Amino acid sequence: MKATDNSEKNNLHSRNLHRSRYDFELLISNCHELKAFVSINKHGIETIDFSNPLAVKTLNKALLKTFYDIKNWDIPKNYLCPPVPGRADYIHYLADLLAETNNGNIPVGSSVLGLDIGTGSNCIYPILGNAIYNWSFVATDIDKKAIENCSKIIQDNPKLVQAISLQQQTESRFIFKNIITHDDRFTFTMCNPPFHASSEEAGKSASGKISNLNLKDNKNEKPVLNFGGQNAELWCNGGEIGFITQMIYESVKYGSQCLWFTTLVSKKENLSAIYKTLKKINAAKVKTIDMAQGQKKSRIVAWTFLSSSEQSRWFI
Repeated sequence: MKATDNSEKNNLHSRNLHRSRYDFELLISNCHELKAFVSINKHGIETIDFSNPLAVKTLNKALLKTFYDIKNWDIPKNYLCPPVPGRADYIHYLADLLAETNNGNIPVGSSVLGLDIGTGSNCIYPILGNAIYNWSFVATDIDKKAIENCSKIIQDNPKLVQAISLQQQTESRFIFKNIITHDDRFTFTMCNPPFHASSEEAGKSASGKISNLNLKDNKNEKPVLNFGGQNAELWCNGGEIGFITQMIYESVKYGSQCLWFTTLVSKKENLSAIYKTLKKINAAKVKTIDMAQGQKKSRIVAWTFLSSSEQSRWFI
């Protein structure tokens, strides 16, 4: 017997469309293939098996079609499949941050230009930012196959063609170099950096995730972290702190060309070093925005090199 549960996910942003439990009847009506993955758990609640990569990907397809008018979306096998509610939260908190320098009004429209560092094969942040606030994006990645898949997503959804441009970073040791040109002016940058410092560390994290999901039958299977992910999506030399430190140092060169530089920080223990680096490069202002999805805690760290008066003139 199916039960209903209208409890709200109060830790998600107040404007997030996914604060209530998934309405599977609605989602299936828009994405019929989702029906095969929906079952009723021991509490009588409709759900899917979140350890099944295909089930998670199909849920994403349904969410993007139902709430964001994305009719065609897919990712290659073994690439990172992002949780839409959490990704939407980053977009909403960015909107609040921009509103602070725009007389309390969230800036909307194509003149708001974001730079998504490491967009992956899913292109999720540009898709959501455009759907929710009609922002424009430049999306970058070092992975040629990821960029090619993003290009297919854009071509398969004509409303995205003028809103999202793609650029492959050809030198993996750089983040903004080769991407930001002398004439560019970005309202914000955003990034979900690789968490781990090695493939071994990523594998251990995946094993822990499998254990948490009580996947007793998968003890001998190769762990799948976040339901997929290529090396560049999961780890880099220096891990999260190394990636963000490089990003901060590179941002100095482009300080007058961007209102806010931002990044997700998954590991709270990295904050102290990040703040020290931002102080060292004389950021004019630093903000930390706490986020949460279920048991997972995260935060956005944002910094700008612009003075208060320069920030207030950005949208004029």
